[in-house]
Amino acid sequence: MNKKAYQAAGTSVVGPYSQAVEVDGWVYLSGMVPMDFEAGKLVEGDITVQTTKVFQNIRLVLDAVGLGWDSIVKTTVFLTDMADFANMNAVYKAHVETPYPARSTIAVAALPLGAKVEIELVARR
Repeated sequence: MNKKAYQAAGTSVVGPYSQAVEVDGWVYLSGMVPMDFEAGKLVEGDITVQTTKVFQNIRLVLDAVGLGWDSIVKTTVFLTDMADFANMNAVYKAHVETPYPARSTIAVAALPLGAKVEIELVARR
């Protein structure tokens, strides 16, 4: 198996993982939280602000891999409060393209750094 790891310029990770790994044209993006890489901390704000930042971070990684929104096949969204679903979904819909990717949305007790949302995805070259 031939694996290639990617990291977007100007970003960092806080553990032993890659932002994205490609195997046989399939690209797996690790969960992205609303991290402000320049400030080195989580973006504060409501779910709309945080979800927008997550998609900005996803864009950075997709750019590093050389893929667009249309390459996304599957997403998994983690929310700490399902009451935030509608507002997260409005931001989500503005970033994905039809045909929409398959998606799961899961309520969790907590996320890294106190984030309200985390999104991971699978894309295909």
